[in-house]
Amino acid sequence: MPEITAIVEQKKDKTRVSIDLDGRFFCGMKLETVVQNRLKVGSDVTLEELSRMQFESEKLTALDRALTHISHSMKTEREVSDYLKGKGYLDEVISFVIEKMKGYGYLDDKEYALRYTESVKGRKGARLIAAELRRKGVSDAAISSALGTLREEGEGEGARAVLEKYLRSKDLTDPKTFKKAYAYLLSKGFDGDTVRDALKGLRDEDDLA
Repeated sequence: MPEITAIVEQKKDKTRVSIDLDGRFFCGMKLETVVQNRLKVGSDVTLEELSRMQFESEKLTALDRALTHISHSMKTEREVSDYLKGKGYLDEVISFVIEKMKGYGYLDDKEYALRYTESVKGRKGARLIAAELRRKGVSDAAISSALGTLREEGEGEGARAVLEKYLRSKDLTDPKTFKKAYAYLLSKGFDGDTVRDALKGLRDEDDLA
């Protein structure tokens, strides 16, 4: 049976402690719960028992923390999950919180993808937006739905706006400038054809004279 080898007060929250089992971190827990269950270094406890203690005592606290975490800006399910894991909550608690928040309408990855795309379009291309959303844990289906309108409208206007801003402080007589501009737009997630059209459009209109 695993043994509690450390119970250490957390630096950022004096009401919580970190519990180690057999020399390795297992979870965070409210100090009140530790006292109520008479947990101490040297105690033998099963993983199931410790998990149950944390779930029953911390599920609502974790929910409150997660709601506070999203109060300033929308978050994806993965972002909330990662946040709670970083606070030491176990998977059972995190799953409870995620399902509750989804039920309340506070977590919706599809809506998040739509809003995020709307907020950055014209500054980033579809490929970069998709990559960023994937890193946030958004599904490919939700990403495809969010980018649908953007692809239908085309990205030419956005690419041109990014290009014009990029070229403002550049030496337009340097032949390397446009190669660098091409690479820069690609790094912003615009595809090659869109980038070439943006560069060609500026040149054709003598904007770079």
